[in-house]
Parts: sequence; structure tokens; C-alpha cells
Amino acid sequence: MGDDKFEYQELPIPSYEEATGQPSSSREHLGDGSDAERQGLLAREASHYQPPTVESVRGSLDDLASSASGSSRGSADELRRELDQMDVDDSATSSSRRPRLRHQFSKRFSTLTRTLSAIHRPLQRYLPSLPSFRFSFNLQDARSRMRDQGCLMLLRLFALMLVVTLVYVFFIGDVFNLNNRMIMGQTYSSSSVENFIQGNINDTNIAETLRHITSFPHIAGTEGSFYLAEWVEQAMHRAGFDQVEREEFQVYLNYPRADGRKLAIIDPPASVWEATLEENDSQTPVFHGHSKSGNVTGPLVYANFGSREDFKLLADRGISLDGAIALVRYYGTEPDRALKIKAAELAGAAGCIIYSDPAQDGFVKGPAYPKGRYMPADGVQRGGVSLMSEVVGDVLSPGWASTPDEKHRLSPEDSPGLTKIPSLPIAWRDAQRLLQALEGHGSKVPKEWIGGVPKIQGWWTGDQNSPTVHLMNLQDEVERMPIYNVHGTILGLEERDKKIIVGNHRDSWCLGSVDPGSGTAVFLEVIRAFGELLNYGWRPLRTIEFVSWDGEEYNLIGSTEHVEKDVESLRSNAYAYLNVDVGVAGSEFRAAGSPVFERSMLQILGRLSDPTANKTLKDIWLEKGNKLDPLGAGSDYVAFQDIAGTSSIDFGFEGEPYPYHSCYESFDWMEKFGDPGFQYHKLLAQFWSLLLLDVSENPMLPFDIQAYARAITGWVKDLEGFVKSKKATVNLDVMFNAAAELEANAVKFEAWNQVWHDTVWGSGGYESNVMAIQRVNHNLRMASFDTHLLDLGEGGGIPNRTQFRHVIFGPELWSGYDASIFPAIRDTINTGDWSLAQHWINRVADIIHTASNDLLH
Repeated sequence: MGDDKFEYQELPIPSYEEATGQPSSSREHLGDGSDAERQGLLAREASHYQPPTVESVRGSLDDLASSASGSSRGSADELRRELDQMDVDDSATSSSRRPRLRHQFSKRFSTLTRTLSAIHRPLQRYLPSLPSFRFSFNLQDARSRMRDQGCLMLLRLFALMLVVTLVYVFFIGDVFNLNNRMIMGQTYSSSSVENFIQGNINDTNIAETLRHITSFPHIAGTEGSFYLAEWVEQAMHRAGFDQVEREEFQVYLNYPRADGRKLAIIDPPASVWEATLEENDSQTPVFHGHSKSGNVTGPLVYANFGSREDFKLLADRGISLDGAIALVRYYGTEPDRALKIKAAELAGAAGCIIYSDPAQDGFVKGPAYPKGRYMPADGVQRGGVSLMSEVVGDVLSPGWASTPDEKHRLSPEDSPGLTKIPSLPIAWRDAQRLLQALEGHGSKVPKEWIGGVPKIQGWWTGDQNSPTVHLMNLQDEVERMPIYNVHGTILGLEERDKKIIVGNHRDSWCLGSVDPGSGTAVFLEVIRAFGELLNYGWRPLRTIEFVSWDGEEYNLIGSTEHVEKDVESLRSNAYAYLNVDVGVAGSEFRAAGSPVFERSMLQILGRLSDPTANKTLKDIWLEKGNKLDPLGAGSDYVAFQDIAGTSSIDFGFEGEPYPYHSCYESFDWMEKFGDPGFQYHKLLAQFWSLLLLDVSENPMLPFDIQAYARAITGWVKDLEGFVKSKKATVNLDVMFNAAAELEANAVKFEAWNQVWHDTVWGSGGYESNVMAIQRVNHNLRMASFDTHLLDLGEGGGIPNRTQFRHVIFGPELWSGYDASIFPAIRDTINTGDWSLAQHWINRVADIIHTASNDLLH
């Protein structure tokens, strides 16, 4: 129950060198090779609930008849024929071409099946034990046989009357109780399921899970991540999921060569020095994922946060970056590390160094680890440097999936997702020496460029006469490295082909206690809790699919490749995607997502209490004036929201900076500073579970279309301010008209919600078939709204970034993690081409207009 610990098979965990040195061809597929395992089908114990099938009903009736007579096969055959006449389709996968009435029929027939099976055993004690038929002319035997035949006829008549009665109740009666569902003889209300899941989350389980997964590194493509894939699979099997399967992609990854990295001052001779690079207790090499291999030298130039504005200031001062090595710091006015390198490249630099400044994440903020939560002097922030604001997923297959048999690949040189100059991350311990060497070169920096590195006599920019720096970054580039997503599925009772997807990535740059370990530990606890629900016979109305993604840190690869492989199916059948990446880094709840989740999110926050503030999370949220932020880039929701059009949300608990992407991001850090009692991990698991129940169990999909309409109206007003700031000569009337129309149509659309609520709940939760069909169609239109906001026409997508198809959301071109609202419009306005910008204004307005009308038709 709640205190159960995961039981897993211990597997050897090789060193980083062994892992990265092993060729992909030597990796063996898990499992015993049986067809059932290869297909991801889970054989469940007899005590577990299994979806009833026509065959299970027939088997029960065969048993019932055979108990009456050893030679009574004819009665079972007659019952089979009666069942066949019902024309029940209870297959595991449903075709969208079949009428949706089938879902109601299937659900009610499932109840009939369970009822007949339950009746079978009590009747057995009353049925005579009939002898085998023997040919005899004995009159007494003949009379006995006549009595036996009479009993059989009565049994047949009884069974027929039972079937007719139940068919009338469930089908001709035309009602179904949504207030309480009976499964395996148990009646479950939505409130009882919610209370069970909220009360069954165990913080001790979460802590022990996190302790295990942070006991070794698990970089994408290495055996550490592969081992965790096996472990997640085992957890899904133990939970009793209907399907558990692994999905392989072969993608471009890189890893540093032995002795392939170096950073040194090589001239003048009096200043010769070499950086340590590695952390004091490093378990993985310090490097940038997807960085360019290279061996370059040049004068050192300091460029603050590495934004385009910072490089422009240097140019305005006459400081050239041609052939230079740029030194920049993390965070600040350019939050995306890849775009820092891109800006340096465009300025003419030959290489780029990024360091962690204590003013942003170190001792200047407070005590550094191990005394406090902040980055220590030798801590280094690793990370991917592919250009996710331009390309997501495998950078050699932008727009199509890198399946094992896919042959269409770009070369790394031709990929728009890779930077063109080598780079390295370093600690402020090493940056200190570089900054000291710049003294007297170039010009003194502006006040806002001064960081927190100690013992710097003066902060200077450097110039072409600065000390010469040698940067070497030689990488092993693997163009087809296998990565693995793990999928676990709970099939729904009513809308089996429609699914809610729950995702978290498991790969990290080192131990990853925060990113993504906190999210992964919570993810596995949610899996365990839903497995316990399954043990009690519960099933959701809609299918739930849990997915552990691989390769997220290298440009969101696993999730993006999956979406690109199944994009048409996802656009038709995926109702929602619920993502957690960084689960817990502090105590403040944050969320970003499609506005359709706003109402549901607030309701759930209202039933969860902060363990220290003695207030609900909703009270804290409202007091701070927080709101559901729009989606940018940076985690696995991107492909779902921006490519598939699946309404997505990303959430977790945030806090002050921490040793992000360093090996100091450990279990010890989490236990001491991140979440000592694991109470916020528990809260996150409760929120995630309750939100998942709401969108998978609520008969009426709990999407708030009016909130979406209000948000779009507000965003159009923001766009008007942006247009004025750029002095663009464009007309936004069509955007205001489309937003106003959407608000009006959303009110009309959601009016039916109240009609359904009054009709169904006013009658005690009983829903007619006609009302059920209308509700399912209504849900489909709600779930399709984000999909209808995709620009799928010729030449669609954000200009020059056509992977991103959503007209509302997209990553900011020059601040990749941040959201850009109406990205196609903003990008074209930034070019200064007003005619092109007006074209996109009209195009986006037309798509909003069409999506708005689709709500009502």
C-alpha cells in the first residue's frame, strides 16, 4: 500500500567511460523475448481487474451451462448466438470511424459482463450435479432424465429473462449513472477516488526513490539513462498497467573525448595558466551538449551576459570580437546559453566560455553548498547548447522522426540547430583568473556588467591586445545514438482512443536531484498510486499514458521525436499533456500552460495546503497575484503544444538558485536545502494526481474555453503595445475582431456545459444516450481547440522556424526559454517588413476566427 517500496532488479552501473565507450550495437533489448513483452502487453494477476470482453461473457455462460449438464453444449451455443446478435464491439482499440454511441454501449455491456460473472458462482450451489448421459430404457432413468431436462429448460429460461432484463435496464432504459460507477462489484464516486489518491501519496517513497536515482549519473545515451529506463519499466509493470513498451530513436549526441578539453592562457608568458575545468568531486565531465568540436586560440574579451545588446555595446566602443574568445556569464539579459554562443558567433568570435557568477547563483546570494543552497566556487553549470528556439528534437531530423529505419538525415554542418563555434562551461573559480588577466585591456565595463567574482581589481572588457587564450573542445560525435522513451498505458472505459499524456524526462547532466530527479521521483510515486487504484478495480473514463522521456537535456529529443512519429494520431486523440521537469527546487508553486487548465488548476490548489504557511496553495497563489504563464520552450511540452496542438501544462515548485546542472545537485543537497521533509514533493504528487484525475475522469472535460478567450484578448492588447513600440504601420483590427468573436462564441459554447450539468446532475447523475453522445462531441470540440490553432496550411508555421505551428505560443527567437505570444507576427514585425507583418496578422486572425467557429459547429 502506501508504504510499499519499489522492488527492482539490481543492475550493474558502469562508469561514464565504460558507458560512453560501449557501441550502441552491443545494447541488448530487455525482456525474455516473448511476443507479449515485445508488444508491451502486461499479463495481469487473476485478482486484478481486466477489461471485460465478449469472450469473457461467453466463458462465464459456458461454465453456467456446463454446471447444469455435461452434454448441454447446445444451451451455451444458443446464448452465444444471442450475444452475437447484440453486435458488441469490445476490442482494446477503437476506430474513430465507429459511432461514439459505441462507447456508451461498451461501458454498459462491461457492467452486464461483470454482473453475469458475479451471478455465476452463487448459482452453482443450487444447480444439480448431473450425471453423464447413459443410454437406457429404464423407466426410472427416463423420468430422471426428464427432470434433468426440465431443470435445464428452467435454467435457460432464467438466463434468457436475466439477459432481457439487464439489456432493458442498461440500453432500452437509456440511462447511465455518472455519479457512481460500479466496478468489480464496488461503487466508486469521483470524490472517493480523489480522496484515495490524495491520501495515498507517500513522501518516504518519494525520498527513497530520489536517493536511488541520484546515486549515479544518467546522461542521455549512456547506460545510466538506459538502466533508469529499465527501472521505470519495472515500476509500470508492478503498477499493473495494461501496456508497457519502450520506444527507440537513433539521434545525434556528442560526448567529450578523453583529454579533449583544455582552457589556458598561453600568452604573454608571464600570464601562462591552465583552468582546472572539472569540479572537485566531479562524476561526469564538464561540457556543453551539442557543442561544436574545435581547437581555437584568440584574445580574450568579456561580454557580460552575452546578449546581442552586450556585443553591440562592445562594437560601439570599437572593440572587435573577430577571432576572439568571448567570456560571458550565465543568466541575465540572455537566459539561453545556446543564444549566448550564437550571439558571440555572429559578433565574429572564434569560441565562447560561459561561467557561473556568484552574483547570480553563488555566495553573493547566500551560503554556498555544502553550507547552503547556492553554487560553490568550483561548481559548473553544464547544459545543452543546441538552438531550441529554432529547432527542437534531433538536430539532424528537424520535422521528422529519427526512427531506427529512417535514412533521411542532415549532416551536422547543415543543421540549423547547431552553433558553429566551440564552447565550454567553467566555474567562477576558473573565471576569476581570466577576469584578472583582462585588467588594463580594452575599457572599463559599465556598472551593470560587474559581477560577483571576488579579488578583481577592475572589470575590463579586453580587446584584440588581451592575453591569448587557447580553447580546446574535441567531441566524439555519434550521429545515431539510441535513446529510449518508456510508455505505460491505462486503458479508459468510455473514450478509450482519447488519451491524457503524463510526462517527465529522466536524463540529467550528472546526478540531477532537482532537474529532473525531483520530477522523476514524483512521477514514479504517481505511477505507484494509480497502480493501487487499479488493484481496487478502478479505471479512468479516458486512457492515461505515462511517459518517461530520454534525451530532453539535448534539445528535448525524446518527446519531440515521439510527437513527430505520431503527430496525426496525437492531433486527433491526445486531449491533454501534463508535464513536470524540475519538480521541486523550493516552496513556491509555479505553472505555465494553455489557459484551458486555469479553472481546474485553481480548484485543485484550493484543496492543498502549504505545510509551513497554514494556507492553501490557492490562497498563496492569489495573494501573490500569480497567474498561469504562457508556454515558451525548455521542456517536453514544446512538441505537444506547438507541433501537435495538444493542450499542455508544465508545473512544479521553484525557489532561489541552486547548483543547477552541476554534480552538487545531489540527494544530500535536496535533503538539506531543497525540500528537507519532502513535503513539497508530496504536494506536487498530489496536485499532479488530482489534475490527472480531473482531466481523465471528469465526464465533462474540465477545460475553460472562456479563460482562453479572455487571455487572447489580453494578448492582442499587449501586441498593440508592441506594435507601437516598433512604430510598425500595421492594422490590428482583424485581431481585435477575432478575439471579440471568440469571447462571444466561448460564452455560447460553455452555456451547454450548464445545460448538461443541470440535466444530468439534476437527475441524480443519470445520463441518457442522447446526452452522452452530445457530451462526447462537446468534449472533442473542447480538446480540439488548441489543435485548431495550428497553422497547417502551405507556408505555415513561424517564418524560418516552421517546426512550430501554433499561432498563439512559441519560443522567443532571442530568448529561447521565454514565451513569444503570436510569434509569427512578432518575428515579422522585428524584421521591419510591414507588408509581411500585415500578411501574418491577417493569417493568424483568420485561424483564430476558424477555431472560434469550430466550437459551435
